Amino acid sequence: MKGFIVSYFSQMQTFTAVFLAALALTTGLRLWLARRHIRHIASCRGQVPADFSGHIDLTAHQKAADYSTAKTRLGMIDILIGTALLLALTLGGGLQTLHDAWLRVFDAGGHAQGIALIVSVALISGAIDLPLSLYRTFVIEARFGFNKMTLRLFLADLLKQTLIGAALGLPLLACVLWLMQRMGDEWWLYVWATWIAFNLLVLTLYPTLIAPIFNKFTPLEDAGLKNRIEALLAKCGFRAQGLFVMDSSRRSSHGNAYFTGFGAAKRIVLFDTLIARLAPEEIEAVLAHELGHFRHHHVWKRMAALFAMSLAFLWLLGHAMKQDWFYAGLNVQAHSTTLALMLFFLVVPVFTFLLHPLTSLYSRRHEYQADAYAAKHAAPADLVRALVKLYQDNAATLTPDPLHSAFYDSHPPALLRIARLQAASAAQPA
Repeated sequence: MKGFIVSYFSQMQTFTAVFLAALALTTGLRLWLARRHIRHIASCRGQVPADFSGHIDLTAHQKAADYSTAKTRLGMIDILIGTALLLALTLGGGLQTLHDAWLRVFDAGGHAQGIALIVSVALISGAIDLPLSLYRTFVIEARFGFNKMTLRLFLADLLKQTLIGAALGLPLLACVLWLMQRMGDEWWLYVWATWIAFNLLVLTLYPTLIAPIFNKFTPLEDAGLKNRIEALLAKCGFRAQGLFVMDSSRRSSHGNAYFTGFGAAKRIVLFDTLIARLAPEEIEAVLAHELGHFRHHHVWKRMAALFAMSLAFLWLLGHAMKQDWFYAGLNVQAHSTTLALMLFFLVVPVFTFLLHPLTSLYSRRHEYQADAYAAKHAAPADLVRALVKLYQDNAATLTPDPLHSAFYDSHPPALLRIARLQAASAAQPA
């Protein structure tokens, strides 16, 4: 018995030490990358990169530098707050305290107590994040001329997001907890299948039921632009249910376009800010890029990668939740499927941050492929002009720190991306 106790405490202390070391490494690395990013941007602030000197003036370049710096500094505060919250919930005993409090409300425990525990953690996290969101929207975005949102609209969006999250998330959560309790050692396979079905359901419902709750979508009325886009779709062998304009200018001046939906139900959505800023041929080039993602099946490949990772994580959770040191090492005395689920998904990001460069590299590879596709079906020079305008209008820095970019950026740096498109344009016959 003495040997068992010594072994138990040894495993518990080891896991606590590993968790703290991983948390210190991840937090320190994230803060260091942010500092690198800020210093690199500052060192390049005084001069527009040569390849952009004829397209973007120094004032716009400096605005992008200052905007990126402001967002990165706020992100550093977010990192520190997130780390403090994680420590408070785990080693600080917060999760155990919440568990005990809800157990007094639901004497028998069960799924109701588990759902209440998870919801309370989500509400606490959301309440802590709310001041940062307000500052991001009404200070940083407003300072640089991007915010169009009123406080009333912000709060209305927050209420809608909360209600939709509850309507979709609570039934899913109840189902997951039931499966974890009833399906034996193979529960993780059933949860994985449920997770896949849920994601596909949300992706199916989003275009027609969820997105219209937040924005107004109207059919594209510009006949010239509509004909140009339809000709592009026909040339690429792509079918869409409709071309829509979204009133994104109610919230922000940032511009974008995207495809949504599956099969014949796919929709093309253009931000009204994009239409106001880009010429028709430039919009066509941007859509050709988005078509490249579909032609190369990037959406399905990313979903397959996500589902594969989720399967691995659920299998790992199935193993971890059987280990006493997993709970005790994070200062949780009680054992339950809900606590295991919460602890696992609280600490997993600490151990997976070093994988970020791989996922970013995978995403940037897709962006290059989509650009190459666009260069074959639209004029590369049009896409270059569109990207330059979008970089300028969105105040995206042209000079990110390379290492910071490797960790975080899903799109290639502007200089590399445009250099490839210019090479493709030069290679085309006159």
